[in-house]
Amino acid sequence: MPAQQAPTGDDDQTKPPASLWERLARPAPAPRTTLTPQRIAEAAIAIADAEGLDAVTMRRLATTLGVAPMAAYRYVSGKDELIDLMVDFVYGELSLDTPSTGWRDTMRTLALHLRAMNLAHPWIVRAGAVPLTPNQLAIPERAFAALADHGLDADTTMAVFRTVTGYVHGSVAAELALRTLQREHGWSDGDETRAGLAPRMSFLMGTGRYPTYQRYLHEATRKDDPTWQFETGLDCVLAGIATHLGI
Repeated sequence: MPAQQAPTGDDDQTKPPASLWERLARPAPAPRTTLTPQRIAEAAIAIADAEGLDAVTMRRLATTLGVAPMAAYRYVSGKDELIDLMVDFVYGELSLDTPSTGWRDTMRTLALHLRAMNLAHPWIVRAGAVPLTPNQLAIPERAFAALADHGLDADTTMAVFRTVTGYVHGSVAAELALRTLQREHGWSDGDETRAGLAPRMSFLMGTGRYPTYQRYLHEATRKDDPTWQFETGLDCVLAGIATHLGI
């Protein structure tokens, strides 16, 4: 009989590489340095919070940590996985403690926490759009659990979740855009911002094409209260969901 051939290892060559989360779930190797995924994430987050996501590079990270340029590659394969690690770490600090008084209170609390997190780490709006990290997935898991007893099908449950988080992301994007505008022009508050925009706004209102908006400008008293604006809009969103679905 012909000799049996040894396996060629082709299956190992075609198997997709393990994800970051699968690798981190494995038992930790014997420590050779004090570097850990947590230290890597914290250092990178500090850079991104101070200077933006573009300032985060593997070389800059190594300098900040005081390690060899290749040291962090023991844990992450490059900047994409580094950003994943940063996003997961930030979401891991997000409180999942919510009231037990119903789905609306749960969704409201999650939305408030998400807004605070995004405003504290503006770069995450750009980096964490898709929930593909363990701690990110804990958010829809908590929301879905709160909606589980209301007879919604899976697609409707996801639609409710995306409606609420979509409101959060849209509101946060508007707040951050205003902050960027103010920073670029050196405006410190709402009064300075309105003064800086006054020539453009005066012309537009002078056209007579925007009478109801002009009424808002004259009568609004909460122009500089983004928290009130956010929470009021959020309550409207949640009330609309409740009415539409009868839950």
